[in-house]
Amino acid sequence: MVQLAILRHGHTPWNRAGRIQGRTDIALEESAAADLARLRLPGEWAGADLVASPLKRAVETARLVAGRDPAVDPALIEMDWGDWEGLHGLDLKADANSGFRDIEDWGWDYRPPAGESPADVWARLDPWVKSLKRDTVAVCHIGIMRVLLAQAHGWNFSGSAPFRIKRNWLFLIDLKDGLKVGTPERIKLLERGA
Repeated sequence: MVQLAILRHGHTPWNRAGRIQGRTDIALEESAAADLARLRLPGEWAGADLVASPLKRAVETARLVAGRDPAVDPALIEMDWGDWEGLHGLDLKADANSGFRDIEDWGWDYRPPAGESPADVWARLDPWVKSLKRDTVAVCHIGIMRVLLAQAHGWNFSGSAPFRIKRNWLFLIDLKDGLKVGTPERIKLLERGA
């Protein structure tokens, strides 16, 4: 069975500030890069295919935890947040006229102004997922992970998500007969030397 392991990139200054990054190409913050340099992929994933979003925060995370350069695939680029990129999510949430919604109220067709919906993201991910022939580690973004995990869990972006995305964990998805949650569901990155 082919498995996909997805990993969220490390922190950036925009993450810390609560700004919506989307496709804005922000590098890792120095402390995040130093922390990631102390981590590595678990042994069973060290030889898997390695691919990353083309954004530098994902490429750098992949390089640091795998010790090698990833292939880059545009299908893994973050969800396009359109007019909201660079803005603070809390400010949008506080503005009743912004149209901003919490993820539990999105549905598959929710779209930021001039941005992408989860359905749009899945439309570009689906052919990529179907092309995978070997176990693959994909270093990407929370928006990409939400869509992949929603598909694996059968969640429709309505109500509480059946998963919580954490950094420094590989989230496993089985790719036989569609996407299914892996067993185990997630594996923590290891300390180098452990």
